[in-house]
Amino acid sequence: MGCFPLIDYVTHPKKLISYNLRSSVPSIISSTMPRFQIFNEEEIASLRKGGRILHDCLEHVAALVEPGVTTGFLDSMAETFIRDHGGILGFKGYQGFPATLCTSVNDVCVHGIPGLQELKEGDIISIDCGVILDGLNTDACITVPVGVISPQAQSLMETSAEALKQAIAVVKAGTHVGDISATVERVARSRGFAPIRALTGHGLGTTLHQYPDIPNVGTAKTGPVLPAMTLIAIEPIISAGSDAIAEGDDGWAIYAKDHALIAHFEHTLLVRDGGNEVLTAG
Repeated sequence: MGCFPLIDYVTHPKKLISYNLRSSVPSIISSTMPRFQIFNEEEIASLRKGGRILHDCLEHVAALVEPGVTTGFLDSMAETFIRDHGGILGFKGYQGFPATLCTSVNDVCVHGIPGLQELKEGDIISIDCGVILDGLNTDACITVPVGVISPQAQSLMETSAEALKQAIAVVKAGTHVGDISATVERVARSRGFAPIRALTGHGLGTTLHQYPDIPNVGTAKTGPVLPAMTLIAIEPIISAGSDAIAEGDDGWAIYAKDHALIAHFEHTLLVRDGGNEVLTAG
């Protein structure tokens, strides 16, 4: 579940900020830095199980995507799947969010609320979901085509997925957050697309969103250094147009201001010495 960054490593290193969406201007609120959450082997075993439930849930829901299906139907199927497999819904009720999935169609970046919207041939839908198991959160997202899609939409989806793949490849204990951010930005811009600066990945664990933020733009060798046995969610949110965003009337959905298509992929990773373990890859 993409979030607004607490920390802008690019323009205000080591400063906590809050984003005013309507002005798009960050305002510094504190210089106090939180800490990474570190996990033991028992907790990691639970995270693996939760990540597997989440992976399988997204695969199950993705197979149901077709023209005429409503986003509310997909949400009900996801809720049933998670409950049937022993998981707890990670998103429903989180800060008041009303659903199991975020279903973000076409120009919606994140936090689309499922409901009566029917998917149409040529749409793309980002399906973002979270699972809690033994009090620990995992978070993942996929973007799925609805029937036959345009070449631009296909390229956008492939770019977001490739940005995630390449970002994962740089993660290990000792990696700077800026190394991840710079990788996502490089892949997106090299293919003519724009990473959404105002929405980020994040740390997670006993809470869904925690330190550190993982921006989709940045400079290598800057930002916090990842320790072993911490957990992060990397989520390239990539636009076919500009990176400007706007808030929807429901107070949740975030749109591309120019109504360009958006693709969004995400995995939860455990950072290890010499590499990482992708907990939501199945």
